[in-house]
Amino acid sequence: MGMCILMDIIKRFFSKKKPNQSQNHHHDHPVSSDFEENVQYIEDALYQPPDLKKRNLRFNQQKGVLIYLDTLTDKKLIQSDILRPLFEVEEGKIEEIIPTVEVKQITDLNLASENLLRGKCILFLQGVKEAYAIDASAMHKRDMSEPENEGVVRGAHNGFTEQLTVNLYSLRTRLENPNLTVRYFDIGRKTKTRFALVFMRDLAAPKLVQEIEERLQSISTDTIVSIGFIADYMEDHPNSPFPQSLFTERPDRTVANLMEGRVAILGEGDPTAVILPVTFFAFYQSPDDYNNRWIVGSFIRLIRLASLVISFQLPAIYIAVVSFHPEVMPVELIYSVRTGLERIPFPPIVEAGLMELTLEVIREAGLRLPSRVGQTIGIVGGLVIGEAVVQAGLISYTMVIVIAITAISSFVVPSHEMSTTIQVIRFPLMLTAATFGFMGIMFGVIITLIHLCKIHSVNTPYIAPVAPLRIKDLKDTFVRFPLFRLNERPHDPHPQQYKQESESREWARDDQGKK
Repeated sequence: MGMCILMDIIKRFFSKKKPNQSQNHHHDHPVSSDFEENVQYIEDALYQPPDLKKRNLRFNQQKGVLIYLDTLTDKKLIQSDILRPLFEVEEGKIEEIIPTVEVKQITDLNLASENLLRGKCILFLQGVKEAYAIDASAMHKRDMSEPENEGVVRGAHNGFTEQLTVNLYSLRTRLENPNLTVRYFDIGRKTKTRFALVFMRDLAAPKLVQEIEERLQSISTDTIVSIGFIADYMEDHPNSPFPQSLFTERPDRTVANLMEGRVAILGEGDPTAVILPVTFFAFYQSPDDYNNRWIVGSFIRLIRLASLVISFQLPAIYIAVVSFHPEVMPVELIYSVRTGLERIPFPPIVEAGLMELTLEVIREAGLRLPSRVGQTIGIVGGLVIGEAVVQAGLISYTMVIVIAITAISSFVVPSHEMSTTIQVIRFPLMLTAATFGFMGIMFGVIITLIHLCKIHSVNTPYIAPVAPLRIKDLKDTFVRFPLFRLNERPHDPHPQQYKQESESREWARDDQGKK
C-alpha cells in the first residue's frame, strides 16, 4: 500500500505541466484590414494608456493612422522624418518614402504592441492586413563619464551608459571590424528587457557562443531588472562564493576581452557588460597593467595578488599566532602584544569579529550616504571609533592595525565582486584558525584551492592556466610580459585563432642584422 502511494506521488510530480508551456502560451493576433479595429485592440492590450497618441493621415488613397507612445518617442523625429514625408508624397512604398529611419512590416498585433513599448511608431492603413513599425525612439543620453569603480591613471576615461545603443556604438567605434557580431534577446515575460550578445565571429568558439545563447534562451522569468540577474541565471556553480562572470563598465576592457575570443552581454538600462568565460586571475587585471611599461605593470599586479593573500589570511594568522603559536613572534614583539592583550576581556576571534563587523557597517554606511557625508563617516569611523574601542579596553592596538591593513588590502582588488567574496570567506578561515591554529589555516586554504579547481565558468576551468597548467599562458597571469611577447591568445576560452597576426619589432631585428 505504501509503495503504491509513493509511486502515485512520483507520477504526479513528473506529470506536472510547466507554466510556460501551457498557461503562458502566446497566441498570435493577425492584423485586421480595419485599422480602427487594430487600434482598439492595441488600446485594450495596453489598458488605454494616456500617453498613446494618434495621428490620422491619408496615404495611397487610403485612410490610415499613426500611433505611438508619447513618453518613449522623439516627437521632432516623428514630425520631420515620418509625418512630413507621408503628407508630402501621399503615394508609394513606405520604405522608400521614409528612408532615414528603420521600417519593418509586421502582421501580428501583439508584436505591434511590443514595438510600441520599445519606442516605435505603428502605421495602419485601411484595407491592408499589414502594419509598419517605424523606429522613432527617444534617446535620453547622459555623458559617458569614467566609471567610479574602475578608474585608471592612463588610458580612456569613458564608460558605458544606460542606453544599449550608445554602448554598442562605443564598442563598434573601438572595434571597426565586420566580424563584430551582435545578437539581441528579449528576456522577461513581463519586462521584455532587451539584451545584446556581442562576440567576434572569427575568434569566439562556436560551441561557446551556442552554449551562452542556449542559457540566455532558457531563462524563463517575469522580471529581469539588471544585468546581474543574467549572470545569476547563467552561473555554472550558483552555490560558490566566487564570481564566475566579470562585470565591467569600461568599453576598452570589453573590447580587449572580445579580442581574446570571449563573449560580452550588455543590457538595456544597465551600464555594465558581463564577460564570459573568465578565470580567477582576470579579476586581478586592470587596464593600467597594459597602459604602463611591462615592468611597472607586472609589479602592480604582483602587489594586487599579494593583497589577496593579506586580505584573506592576515586576521586568521594573527588569531592563530596569539592563541596557539606565540613562539613564532620575536621576543620583543611578544611582550608588547601580550601587554596589549592583558586587559582585553575577549578572545582574539571575538576581537577580530567585532572589528570586521564594525568595518563592514562603516563601509556599507559610506556607500549608502551621499559622497561628502560618506567620506566623513569613514574618517569618523576609522579614527574616533577605533581610538574609542582601544581606550575602552575592548580591542587591542595590534588588532586595530591588523584589521586596518586587511581592509586596505581588500580595496586593492579591481573587481568589486571579488573583493566582496574575499570579505565573506575570510570569516570561516578566522574560525578554523581560532580552533586549530596554523593547522586550521592550512586546512581552510587547501579546501579553498580544491574548490577553485572544481568550479568552471561556462565550462572553462576557473584557475586556468594554473590548473590545468599551461606555461605559455602564464606570460599574462602573475606578471605581464612585454606586449610584443604576448603573440598568442589565452587558451581558456578556446578561440578559433590562437596566434595573433603580429610582426612587431622587426626594426630591432634589422638593426641587429646591420650591426
